[in-house]
Amino acid sequence: MPVTSRDTETDARRAMMALCAAATTDELSRALTGLGAPEAEDLRTPEIGLVMATGRIGGDGRPFNLGEVSVTRAAVRLTDGRTGFAYHLGRDRRRARQAAILDALWQGDRLGVEAALAPVARRQAEEAAAEARRTAATRVDFLTLARGED
Repeated sequence: MPVTSRDTETDARRAMMALCAAATTDELSRALTGLGAPEAEDLRTPEIGLVMATGRIGGDGRPFNLGEVSVTRAAVRLTDGRTGFAYHLGRDRRRARQAAILDALWQGDRLGVEAALAPVARRQAEEAAAEARRTAATRVDFLTLARGED
């Protein structure tokens, strides 16, 4: 099945929203400040609710309800009519609203928003590399062990 431009646009938006989800409130504030912090009207004021988290034993077993988690959602409209949406785990209304504004801005200025979120991407990459180094330090190569028989 051929990849359409809609698929690549959806993937790009998903990646940008993943960066927003990983960003702290301060990082989102800095990104918005760098983009000029446009005015936005709340379509849906940021609100907090609960969703049921599900899990699977071993990643492929039957799904089961793990428990409820707090989620904050927001929807905004910029003065030019673009709309943005965001959902965040936790109870941070400001963070959800900032992410929704960035989503709306991304729809008109992808490169600008991605550049503003570049520090978040770098931080994520550094954290992943540090985790990989910590994991690699505990790796054991069992093929090099001697059996102890002479």
